[in-house]
Amino acid sequence: MGGTGRDDDGRGRLGNALSGLAVAVGCVLFLGGFVWGALVYQPYTVPTASMAPTVEAGDRVLAERIDGADVRRGDVVVFRDKLWGDMPMIKRVVGVGGDEIACCADNGRLTVNGKAVEEPYLLQDDGPASQKFTASVPEGQLFLLGDERMGSLDSRSHLQDPGHGSVPRSAVSARVDAVAWPLDGGLIERPEGFAALPGGVSQPGPVKLMLGAVVVGAVLIFGGAAYGPVAGRLGRGRRADREVSGVA
Repeated sequence: MGGTGRDDDGRGRLGNALSGLAVAVGCVLFLGGFVWGALVYQPYTVPTASMAPTVEAGDRVLAERIDGADVRRGDVVVFRDKLWGDMPMIKRVVGVGGDEIACCADNGRLTVNGKAVEEPYLLQDDGPASQKFTASVPEGQLFLLGDERMGSLDSRSHLQDPGHGSVPRSAVSARVDAVAWPLDGGLIERPEGFAALPGGVSQPGPVKLMLGAVVVGAVLIFGGAAYGPVAGRLGRGRRADREVSGVA
């Protein structure tokens, strides 16, 4: 019996050590994920439906803090420009410096430098991608449209302004990576329609890794914390079984 007791004690000490380690690592991952997110992302509440159906009015999004030089076509960005009312706004970049933007091609699609771009994020039953327009984007500028093309006030509304409706790259403060609320919003995918153009599309931010760290950390914390009570209950059950067997 003495040998069995020593084995049980050894397993108990090892289990307690491992459960404590799991809780410690879980806390690091859980808190680290939130700290990482706070450093890299800024929350933003979408004020209007101009980006529907990609994001709706009232949605809470996670926008990665970036430099305007890192913006690519297809990115959904948060920006601020005096000519647009000097308030944070959210739109999709469809053109960069040197681009010729126009609508519409024979199939009703937006064109960039004469190439029709597929935009699956638009409402497919709304007809052409926009009313007819053409614009040249100056170097260092960005041309921005809302995904709700029939109602969005965007670069098309500023075609008579300096820069043909574009805004400087420096006006961009963040790129939207995901919808945090409602929870079924999901990630904002990079559109393949712009991938073949020079410069390609941007890479997703670390939101998946950040969320993964938080989830794994939570599992380790709860799993490690639950070990003691579960092991204690199982141990009591085994002792009761041995006592019953000894009596028999």
